[in-house]
Amino acid sequence: MPGGRLTHQDRRSIAAGLAEGLGYAEIARRLDRPTSTISREVARNGGSDGYLADHAHYSTERRARRRGPVPPPPESPGPSAAADAHGREPEAVHGFAEEFAALMVANGLPRMAARVLARLVTTDSGALTAAELVRGLRVSPASVSTAIGYLEGLDLVRRERDPRQRRERYLIDDDVWLRTWLTSARTNAMLADVSRRGAEILDTATPAGARLDRMRQFFVQLSDDMAGGPTAAVFSDTLTVLAALVHAGTPRTADQLAGALGWPLERVADALDSAERHPDIADPVSLRYDESGARTVTARPGRLTPAQREALGHP
Repeated sequence: MPGGRLTHQDRRSIAAGLAEGLGYAEIARRLDRPTSTISREVARNGGSDGYLADHAHYSTERRARRRGPVPPPPESPGPSAAADAHGREPEAVHGFAEEFAALMVANGLPRMAARVLARLVTTDSGALTAAELVRGLRVSPASVSTAIGYLEGLDLVRRERDPRQRRERYLIDDDVWLRTWLTSARTNAMLADVSRRGAEILDTATPAGARLDRMRQFFVQLSDDMAGGPTAAVFSDTLTVLAALVHAGTPRTADQLAGALGWPLERVADALDSAERHPDIADPVSLRYDESGARTVTARPGRLTPAQREALGHP
């Protein structure tokens, strides 16, 4: 019956529908089931690309044996339920929330955290209490608490006290995705810095050092693409500092460069950092440090072959 548990044959029909490229709504119509039933079934059993009927049925039966004989949870309101004030069908909203959660799970978010996030995203206010999440998701308060803690750690949700009801609400801000983007950019920048130090320690002339240098270049580029890259002023300062080092011909410290150029030390430091982080700007030279920490410029690794360097008198 429409409200009962999915049978093995139902799951085979779902797998066949996915193989045909059908959407959840069409599969649900063929089985006379709510769309949310299909979306939940697929999401919890490998997603649309990894759904296997036999495995899904076996996994469901195994979970049922562990839980013991419990009544099935009530299905979400069907298509006949009244639309909300904006004319939206509850069935369609719930189906989208499940699809959104499934996508988050496929990208590494724990399932309960994904369901909580999806519920907040699809709520007009963008805010719900723990009790509302427990009722809406039909889960335990502990599950909601754990999911909220996880999402807070990612800076995806925040909590605030409702002074009228003396309880906390959990919110998702409109700029949450921008904050997440910038956090990712900072993480990539840190990875670039770590790999740069590793390349210096291992020496880029060795296979391990060269590998770390390529890693550095990758994360520098990725971080800059996300955060916007160096400004025009920093770009110009970088070229000036490199020109100064070429003209000097011998290593110079940041203090010496600042004195010679008549710049604040911070401006020189920013230009040197840009030269290290953006090898495309410094090409065809690259910065090198001596034991005192002074900088000099050398031909960028890879620009000249060993035979060419030897022919020029610097193997």
